[in-house]
Amino acid sequence: MMATLSHTWTILTAVTVLTVQLCEGTRCCNLTSSAGIDVLLGSSFRIYCTSLTVTCRKKNFYGQNNAPLPHKVLNSTTIYYDVFNITEKKTYSCKCLSSSCDSCGQDFSTGYPPECPKNISCTYKVNNNDSGDVSCSWDRGRDTFLENNSTLEMRILSKNHTHAPMLDSFSSKAKTDRSASVHVPGSVLMIAVWVHAKNALGSAASIHKNYTLSDIKMPSTPVLRQPDCSSQECIITVEQPVTTQHLEIQYRADTQTWTSSPDSGVQMRSVQVASLEPYTLYHFRVRSKFSTGLWSLWSASISNWTEEEAPAKELDVWYAELASDFRSLTVYWKELGISAAKGKILSYGVRVYSPNSGQNITNVSAEARSYSVPFCAECEVSVWACNSKGSSPPANITSEYTKVKLRHLDPLQDVHKVADNLSVTLSWKKPYAAVRRSVVEWFPKGHMMELRWVGLGRNENHVVIKDVKPFECYEGAVYVFYNESSVRRTRFTGVTTLESAPAAVPSVQEKVEGKQVRVTWAEIPRGQRGGCLTNYNIYLENHDNGGHRKHYSIEASQREHVIKDLSSPRYTLWMTASTAKGEGPVGPPITFFLQQESQLSPLLVCAVAAPIVVVLVGLYHSSAVKQRLWVYFQCLMLDVVPDPANSKWAKECIQDKGKMNLQLQLSNSSGAEEEVEPILVDVEELPRPTSLSPETETVTVLYPRTTYIKSFSHDSDSSDLRQTSMDTNSTVDYISSHGAGIMDEEDEEDEEEEEMLGFFPSHNIFIEPLEFGGKLTLNAVKIDCGDFFQNSAC
Repeated sequence: MMATLSHTWTILTAVTVLTVQLCEGTRCCNLTSSAGIDVLLGSSFRIYCTSLTVTCRKKNFYGQNNAPLPHKVLNSTTIYYDVFNITEKKTYSCKCLSSSCDSCGQDFSTGYPPECPKNISCTYKVNNNDSGDVSCSWDRGRDTFLENNSTLEMRILSKNHTHAPMLDSFSSKAKTDRSASVHVPGSVLMIAVWVHAKNALGSAASIHKNYTLSDIKMPSTPVLRQPDCSSQECIITVEQPVTTQHLEIQYRADTQTWTSSPDSGVQMRSVQVASLEPYTLYHFRVRSKFSTGLWSLWSASISNWTEEEAPAKELDVWYAELASDFRSLTVYWKELGISAAKGKILSYGVRVYSPNSGQNITNVSAEARSYSVPFCAECEVSVWACNSKGSSPPANITSEYTKVKLRHLDPLQDVHKVADNLSVTLSWKKPYAAVRRSVVEWFPKGHMMELRWVGLGRNENHVVIKDVKPFECYEGAVYVFYNESSVRRTRFTGVTTLESAPAAVPSVQEKVEGKQVRVTWAEIPRGQRGGCLTNYNIYLENHDNGGHRKHYSIEASQREHVIKDLSSPRYTLWMTASTAKGEGPVGPPITFFLQQESQLSPLLVCAVAAPIVVVLVGLYHSSAVKQRLWVYFQCLMLDVVPDPANSKWAKECIQDKGKMNLQLQLSNSSGAEEEVEPILVDVEELPRPTSLSPETETVTVLYPRTTYIKSFSHDSDSSDLRQTSMDTNSTVDYISSHGAGIMDEEDEEDEEEEEMLGFFPSHNIFIEPLEFGGKLTLNAVKIDCGDFFQNSAC
């Protein structure tokens, strides 16, 4: 039975070996080393390749990346290769060149033997009253670059310390090569520990170190329950598996350091932490300790919010300048910090109080930081913050803030830039009078809505502004308050930290206006100015003057410039912007043309004017044309013909209604003058012709035929010529046609004659001599234009 079983195992072994050889293939060689596969870093050694088959007679060594290596022959079956100063892990192989069997190879690792472990430190963690774990850690020394095995060795000593005989021993393989732990009974009082380390290149052991467990024992880590908090205190429950004599609890807000509670040091299951801030997220942790030994590890931290309280601090408020229409005032305020808000701010209240109209309260959203209110000279504006528990004290802006007469401060002594921390320091001369407080405001140039400010004490005369952006231009003012109604202000501008040349060009438009061009442009976008703009540059190139170029520098505050006295028809202009760091890129060129005045040829002017002159000369020598033009002229000049009814002669005639007395002084004798009867002359009124026959002689009537009443009388008492106008109902008297001749014969009466006949049109070169005829009446002395049109076919 035994023989059969042995025979069976022999067959199975042979089959197994054959199977392995078939799976692995036939090996032709074997590679070995004089130093093994783990070698000392920087050492030298020899590797051998030995043939395992008769057919493998020619062999060769290969290194990294299958690179052939020179070798030497030891005997007919073995070759070797010497490795010098190896510094890293390498692979070598050997291959038979005369056979198709598999090659052989080996990986070689480099490193150091372990050093003696040192700085052993142990603690005794008490799990319960019956047992605990001794945990030790050590310094392993330099890195060996090889796989190491470390073991913590321990011996239990008697009460006589190191002189007592060994009672028991324990060992623990370290999970890492730096620490390990051993479980020991609770009755153990003293121990001795050491560490043993080894690898393929050697081994080392630390010195023995003795411990009294009461000196190194520590409680297990405590466990905290969720704290119960009010607005200013929290109560925390602590759980531990064993009773300890000391307990320390710490707390902190998010950005603060840990602070120990004043109640720490006394063992309590529940700990009260007081003097906390309302509406603040606090983190808590705790540790414990026996009467002797070490503190336990800190527990995992737990967190909770304290409850809210009404805000106790008033808002920091400021105001912007009055609007241009003086109808509104913008009030700004800063957000309260968490400690000052004492809760989540739900809204803001703004109240405007006027002695005349009372108060008006408005609720503003929690996200708002400014509000515009109607302005009145006697108003008081108050702002406060509200949370779920109440509101803050109101911050007031009295009317005195807006009515103060602002006087100029002394110029600021120093405004400098600190590019490293992006800050601006403003300082000014301290006033001689007592200062109550100061306020410094600043905002990006042209963006008052981004107003920032900071309040200063009475003795402060400088401020470091850090809330500024690089490559941004700022302006602002310094306010020094002596009292609520006396304030002095100094403005500042052109303040920036980092600065560069502008990165963009102005957007330009031009408009030609005769011999000048009006250039307008838009401001460079805020993010591309590079800081504070100092000026704009306009370059004008004259194409007809050899490309002559002219430069115009315009203040940065301007948006328009007029270039005058341009003479050439074609120009090209372009613009740039500049800061203190240099000039920005050149804008696109703009070509424009001036409108040239057209010059008429003198020859053409003469050709047009000559026929016109000839026609005018011909018309001047035509009597009929002159007569007709005069008629037309009189029709057009109706408004300037005087009304004879308003003359002095006509007014006197009205006084003697019914007849006209014409008194002529025929003698200058000083004696009694004889009264002469007026001479009455009949004047025949010719009828107006209604038609003309070809046989009838054509008569040109220069004036329409009208009816006049003329009466001449000689008054011995006066030499004046009196004329009385009669209305339509008066009796008509007539004078002879030679009455005019009587006046013509009296040369001394020329002035009176001119006065009497002044209402007739004057004689000029366009008409023939004026003739009187027919019966004329004073009532018809006005010229009827209709007669002109009828007689002259107007």
